[in-house]
Parts: sequence; structure tokens; C-alpha cells
Amino acid sequence: MTIVDASADTTYLRPATATDDELATLFQPVFDRVAAGNVAREKERILPYEQVDWLKEAGFGRVRIPVEFGGFGASLEQTFALLAALAEADPNVSHIWRNHLAFVEDRLNAVPSETNDRWIRRFLDGEFVGGGWTEANNGTFADLKTTVRADGDRWLVSGAKFYATGSLYADWLDVLGKGDGDTVLTALVRRTDPGVRLVDDWTGFGQRATASGTAEYTDVPAEHGDVFPAGERFAYQGHFYQTAMLSVLVGIARAAQRDGIAALRARGRNYPQALDPVPAADAQLLQVVGQVSVHVFAAEAALSRSSRTLDHVAAAHAAGDADARKDRVLRAEVATAQAQLAIIEAALQVTTTVFDALGASGVSERLLLDRHWRNARTLASHNPRVYKARILGDWLVNATDPVPDLAAFGRGGQGD
Repeated sequence: MTIVDASADTTYLRPATATDDELATLFQPVFDRVAAGNVAREKERILPYEQVDWLKEAGFGRVRIPVEFGGFGASLEQTFALLAALAEADPNVSHIWRNHLAFVEDRLNAVPSETNDRWIRRFLDGEFVGGGWTEANNGTFADLKTTVRADGDRWLVSGAKFYATGSLYADWLDVLGKGDGDTVLTALVRRTDPGVRLVDDWTGFGQRATASGTAEYTDVPAEHGDVFPAGERFAYQGHFYQTAMLSVLVGIARAAQRDGIAALRARGRNYPQALDPVPAADAQLLQVVGQVSVHVFAAEAALSRSSRTLDHVAAAHAAGDADARKDRVLRAEVATAQAQLAIIEAALQVTTTVFDALGASGVSERLLLDRHWRNARTLASHNPRVYKARILGDWLVNATDPVPDLAAFGRGGQGD
């Protein structure tokens, strides 16, 4: 069965049709269920298999697929807002979805074909994509050791990757490797195939339940319809990966604000220097919470504005307008980098400053408020922000094209 008439359409992309209220009604109850055991999972490093399955069953993996093809028709702005809401419930679970949603976006951007119809059906059936592109053992994208080589009517994938986020929860793994000559390919392989070895050896102090460890491949088969030239991946792929991570940071900032307010309300006594013996009535502590809310507001606004630029790129691509797409990619580069700087600063401020409204009880292991800072700091360390302000300044002052620097190949990967 053909999903799209290839003679009439150049992509599977369509204008968004979902409303915010519709999406909230569908998914917020699931997010609330995910939130219920977050602290216990963080304490014990319990992997959220069940929680990921709840989201699969609810159809979260097809949120971006247009309604006419069986999805929910969300915009990119709405999708990233949902990821932030999920991250407020559990940032590990939200991060796990990053690779899957990115590959769905890639197939929606692709030319309709029997092969791509098959991928759309897989998404509708709840099949889930994980994996990572970053080479293990300090390998780089400029010197790929992973190979995707032809073997008769199929391909064989061999190599090792790190930052393989979501791999343990996946049906498919998205692998970047070198083909013939200088060709770079991405191959989708089944997680359960012989030759796949997944190791949960992520040692970071945050995001500890994302399965962001090592994935090893030894002559793992991939069918021809599951191997694609890396250069043909969607134009805003790097922005998508980065924005998904920023969505998680926004969710963490919200969760820290929520938990900080709850902890302040629960405080039973105050310091002698305080303005009121009741902590929740102390004007200075209320000021701390008010300032925290400003940082959260700024992070939410930055996410909304930057993700909207990605909808504009997608619209230009769907319309086949190459000039508009090029211009909008540049605007998206700038907006994504600006959002990264704004959201990271806000999240780190929130997850630190919130403790100023609390007493010594705020560092209780029972509350586990430190998880918010650890998770935010870990996410902020991916794709380092230290270079971004310089590149933005050079663009603003000297009109130096920011795209080659900000979109360096590999920014769409998982790690450094």
C-alpha cells in the first residue's frame, strides 16, 4: 500500500493541524504517570523501560506524522514543547526520545517511495529508533572507523559508538559509518540482530538512565532500504538534535522551580535574620522564587522562538523552495545557538539559585534536588556553548557566515 502519491508530493511533510490542547489531552496524563516514580528511579538508577513503553503505546513516536498518514500532526514547536513537558516529569525519559524523533523527521523530509512508506508504517506500529553517531575510543567524524560495506543484496555494519542514547529501549539503531571511498552512510540495524552488543557504561553524574553508553557492531546486516547517504539527511538535523536537548533543559528548569516551591512551602522554621518567621512569607525568599521563575520564563520563550524557525525551514523544504530554505537554515542556526546560550544559562541558574530559598533541609537525599543540577550540567556539557557567543558575534559584527562553524558535521551526534 502506497502512503503518498510520489508523483504529486516531494515529501511527507504537511502543515501542522494539531492544537496544543489536543496534544496535552493525549500526552499529559502519560507524562504524569512517568513523573510518579522519577525520584526513586534517579536514586537507584532504574532504567525506565516501562515508562518508555507507555509513551510508545500512546503514540508519542508518531506525534510529528501528519494526520492523513496516521499521526497526530504536531508542529516542531509543539513537539519540542511536549519534550519539555516530558522532561519536567523525567529528563531521562525525554532525552531517550531524541534519536527516534529525529529519524522520524528525516523520513518525513524524504522523497515518498515504497521504502519510506515502509518506515512510516514502522513508526505507526510503534517501532522505536535509538543509537548514536559518535565514534567510541576517541574517534572523530573526520576519521570514521565504523564501516557500512556492501555485501551482495545487503550491507554489513561494523564498528563501535558511544553516546548511544536510547539504544537499550530501541527496535532499531541509527549508525553512521564509512562506505566506499569517501562516502558516509547511515544504516538502520535491528537491535536484536546478531553482532549487536549494547553496554550501559555511561559514567556521567547526570542523565544516568538514558542508555547513553557503548554500542558495538560486528557484521550486522542492514537491508538496502535501511541505508541512506548521510549527506541527504534533513537540512535542519543538527538544529533538531540541539533543540531536543534544549527542550530537556527547559523541563529540568521547570521541575527545579516546582520542587523548590514545594520545599519552601514545607519549611517549618526560618533563620533569625529572616524577614518573617514563616519561610513561605519571607519576602527575600519569595524574591528568590520570583527570580527563578524569570529564568524559567526566559528558557521557555527561547525554546518556543528558536523551534519555530525550524518549522519555517521545514515549510520551505516541503515547498521545494531551495533559496528560502537556505536563508531559513541560516536564521535557524543563529536562533538555535542563541537559544542554547540562553537556556543553558537559565537552567544552571535555576538549579543552583533555588537552594537559596531553602535551608539545610534542601540538600536532603530524600528530596534529591541535586538531580536537577546534575542533569542540567550534564546536558549543558554536550556541544559546548563556550564557542557559540564568539561565532554569533562574528556574524553580527562582520557578517561571517555562521553555518560552517555552528553546523560542523557531527553536531547532530550525541556527545562532545
